[in-house]
Amino acid sequence: MTSIPHVLEGKLNANGLKIGIVCARFNSIFVEQLLSGAEDALIRHGAAPEDITVAWVPGSFETPLVIQKMALSGKYDALIGLGVVIQGATQHASMINAEVSKAYSQISLATGIPVVYGVVTTENIEQAIERSGSKAGNRGASAAVTAIEMANLLKCLPDGKEKRQR
Repeated sequence: MTSIPHVLEGKLNANGLKIGIVCARFNSIFVEQLLSGAEDALIRHGAAPEDITVAWVPGSFETPLVIQKMALSGKYDALIGLGVVIQGATQHASMINAEVSKAYSQISLATGIPVVYGVVTTENIEQAIERSGSKAGNRGASAAVTAIEMANLLKCLPDGKEKRQR
């Protein structure tokens, strides 16, 4: 335990938090499992089902636009992007993953709303199965826990408008 008097941490309590989840329909057999894990984690940590909004888009590449619209609405404490991108014979999957990751970061920094990357990126179907709820856990659930922690941490931080006391 630290002796530093001012340590800020986000609590894992989703009570009262408004969470938006944007899901890619491509590879939906896996994404549905990620969504189930995210919803379960949110509710287990106190979120009310009516405080969770889910939007479906065609693929992972389309998630940032909807996440941005949701972030700009001011209605959400945190946003989660869920998708599964499986590497094929070309570099297409790597390009999608890089652009989506970059977009989430940019949206989060521009809006001040946590945007959590819950996109599973794998080399094959077996890895997708593992990361969507079997032996490697459920990336949707871990993304939801991250969203809760970040939303609560940001509520503890000053908004930058206060003057520092000397």
